[in-house]
Amino acid sequence: MTKQQPTEPHFPVTPGQSGGAPAETAESSGGKMVVIIAICLLVVGAAVWFARNRAANAATKGPGARSMEMPPVPVVAVTVAKKDVPIYLTGIGTVQAFNTVTVRARVDGQVDKIAFTEGQDVRAGDLLAQIDPDPYRAALSQVTAKKGQDEAQLANARVDLKRYADLLANEGVTQQQYDTQKALVDQLVATVNADQAAIESAKVLLAYTTIVSPIDGRTGIRLVDQGNIVHASDANGLVVITQLKPISVLFILPEQALASIQQQAEGADPDFAVQAVSQGDTNVLGEGKLAVIDNQIDPNTRQFKLKATFPNTDLRLWPGQFVSARLLLTVEKGCVVVPAAVIQQGPAGAFAFVIKDDQTVEVRPVKVAPALPAQDKQPEVIIEDGLRPGERVVLEGQFKLQQGSRVRVADASGKTEGGSPKAEDTSKPARRSKAQS
Repeated sequence: MTKQQPTEPHFPVTPGQSGGAPAETAESSGGKMVVIIAICLLVVGAAVWFARNRAANAATKGPGARSMEMPPVPVVAVTVAKKDVPIYLTGIGTVQAFNTVTVRARVDGQVDKIAFTEGQDVRAGDLLAQIDPDPYRAALSQVTAKKGQDEAQLANARVDLKRYADLLANEGVTQQQYDTQKALVDQLVATVNADQAAIESAKVLLAYTTIVSPIDGRTGIRLVDQGNIVHASDANGLVVITQLKPISVLFILPEQALASIQQQAEGADPDFAVQAVSQGDTNVLGEGKLAVIDNQIDPNTRQFKLKATFPNTDLRLWPGQFVSARLLLTVEKGCVVVPAAVIQQGPAGAFAFVIKDDQTVEVRPVKVAPALPAQDKQPEVIIEDGLRPGERVVLEGQFKLQQGSRVRVADASGKTEGGSPKAEDTSKPARRSKAQS
């Protein structure tokens, strides 16, 4: 049996009398009240702070206040144009002399004179060189003398033939004697004719000793010096003459371009204009006309050749020079065009940022005209659908834009259109101060 603990006696508490347990309850109640009062004060303070801040923001709002919205994006804009667009086909070409002649000696002999200087412009018939003519003059004199001798025999034979004819009528000679004399006359006539031909040949050989230019052109480097012996069988000539006015450009285009050229050639004006452009497409060296299209396509490269003729009056084209040949295929009338930088590519295809009247942009899909094979790349593209002439589109600054973005438009020189003068004035010193710092 366990021993029970004595219970603590309870005494009644009268008002004004304090005890242990009642004192602890009063202290805890007072702490709770302090916490509640502190929380209330914090809530009231926060409400007052927010109210004052809102009032301050409302008081500062006005014409010069900064908007909480995103600032407009600076862009460069251009206007959609409508104009005629030339379509060029471009191929790599080589300049060739219109005519090239290697001047060679046609007779053997010593070169007595060189009558040209290297790089000289010559005309057809101008003296280039002189070969020693004395041996050929002597040969001409020899065949001339031989002809005189044969002519004297022919004259004597004709006299005898006339005499035989008279005797034959009186039966003084036989018919055989007469026929023999007549045959002798005919033989001497042929001999005289052969002598005349020999004379003509000797004259030609003598003329070959004087070498003249066969064409109008420019001489190259001299290949034979004065005093050398030349032969008609020599592989090297005396000089090479090239005709530079006019001049030709031989260029190539892919097989796919042939159908377009043939289609345009069936029109009213089959003559195609061709431009010769320097490497790098920096300068137009000349303008000419298409002369011929080759009659076959190379089976290995699937390309065909074309040749154009240029007047080359200023001698800007030179034989052996590499150029880009631009064939004017046609001129598209009244096309809607924009700079190529306007067109952007997205998952759905090509599009452009169109600037609306409220200075926001619209993402608009466009259809660009397809390029022909070997078509020259131009800074402007033809728009078949999606844009209208007069609309403004973004040329630079597209990477910051999306549908509905607000923009600040400037032209290509950087001048802002419709911007706030104050904003511009305040921004410029800021840029200068930043640069100075």
